[in-house]
Amino acid sequence: MKAVALGGGHGLAAALRALRRIVDGAEITAIVSVADDGGEAGGLVRELGIPPPGDARRCLLALSDASELADLFAYRFKAGELAGHALGNLVLDALVDETGSISDALARAGDLLGARGRVLPAAVDPVRLAGDVG
Repeated sequence: MKAVALGGGHGLAAALRALRRIVDGAEITAIVSVADDGGEAGGLVRELGIPPPGDARRCLLALSDASELADLFAYRFKAGELAGHALGNLVLDALVDETGSISDALARAGDLLGARGRVLPAAVDPVRLAGDVG
């Protein structure tokens, strides 16, 4: 069985955790939004010019078993210039720098975390959503 989930934010990660439980052994692929440009993610997007990693990090963790490495990926710094940043986001940023692509970085991180499924970005460049209600 194969399952594909599309979305972003906390909702997609929650859906993936549930999907993993109800379709044990299924090949799961998550296609995650890269349109987050606020807060920590916005700073990383502006500073490094890569798609925001936070939603993808949450999805990787949802597809992974609990482990010390997963806990480290979820860890948020409490003080200093890194206050509020998740260590996993910084690792993903380093993997993008090392591999040259967000898709390859997510695949490597998934391997490191033992994710049971794939996480793919909806786009390979940062996206900014805008609307006109006029």
